[in-house]
Amino acid sequence: MTLQRGGWLVLLVGAMLAFWALLAGPDTLAGVDLGKWGTALLVALAWISMYAVSRVPVGEAERGVSPGEWKAWVGVAFMVVATGYFLAKSHVFADGPAWDNPDAQAVGRNLVLLLVAWSVLTGVLGSRWKGRVQEDERDRRIEQQAASWGRGALTFCVVGLAVMLAFSPADRLAWATHFMIANLLVFALMWGWLCEYAATAVMYWRDRR
Repeated sequence: MTLQRGGWLVLLVGAMLAFWALLAGPDTLAGVDLGKWGTALLVALAWISMYAVSRVPVGEAERGVSPGEWKAWVGVAFMVVATGYFLAKSHVFADGPAWDNPDAQAVGRNLVLLLVAWSVLTGVLGSRWKGRVQEDERDRRIEQQAASWGRGALTFCVVGLAVMLAFSPADRLAWATHFMIANLLVFALMWGWLCEYAATAVMYWRDRR
């Protein structure tokens, strides 16, 4: 399965529609949950794109890009979408706990779907590099350095949250329910992972240059 230029253009337009539905569109349109359909469309487009890439013969340009760098860029893309979606829909977590909050359940379900799709696509990409060296000393060095960036970002976010909760007047923390704080901690984890993947991708890119 290979895609011509027109096919990639269709995928690009579809991805833009999916991003709009997830990040900027209304929660529902004509009774349809845009978040659910936007997630499904984005997952389908990503799977088609990665499958098409996996069928393209390995070229000289790709031989210079390690499997670790490919995985890092895919991780950046998915974490940008997941983090942006989480922030765009964060207001739903103030409406009550998960068991009595259908909107929050929908957001959680869509995030889990993105995570599953990410895992599947990583497996699809991994099959492309069978027989190749997956990791060497350079990869391990970049992983260690990127992990320190991720830990730093996570620490900064958690400390910032702790300072905000400790020093803000009580009348300004009506939104800070237990459920909201729990989701803010989840966001801190997502932010740490995003920074780690971004650092990994940038380090690979700089190393190639």
